[in-house]
Amino acid sequence: MRKDSRLSRMLHVLIHMDQLDAPATSEKIAGMLNTNPVVVRRTMAGLRDKGYVTSVKGHGGGWSLAMALSDITLLDIHNALGESSVFTIGLSDEHTSCPIEIAVNQAISDVLIEAEALLLERFRDVTLDVLAVGFADYSLNRKEI
Repeated sequence: MRKDSRLSRMLHVLIHMDQLDAPATSEKIAGMLNTNPVVVRRTMAGLRDKGYVTSVKGHGGGWSLAMALSDITLLDIHNALGESSVFTIGLSDEHTSCPIEIAVNQAISDVLIEAEALLLERFRDVTLDVLAVGFADYSLNRKEI
């Protein structure tokens, strides 16, 4: 089952962007993420539409933060990326009339709903500047960075 890593990848990019003195091109960001610049533009456009980043076309252009990291939460970025489910656990749908399958699916579904609500509530409390502080602490302890 494929993982959706867009949230962690965009958090990575946004914290790097905060450290830069100039806008980051889609090509530069694509290099950070080992992906295609078209994928970067598509994903960053969603963040731009929500007001978290801005973009300038042409020479010297690129992507920049539109607000301080302290004003952006994990939930903000999660929502800007399309509010996908945070869990990839699937329910069985092969025997939809089977009372055992129905009971199992209901139990799993209830737990997943509760867990996702708790996770998203925690996302609301974590701002990106907190992650950046963690990065700064990590960088100070690593000589090669």
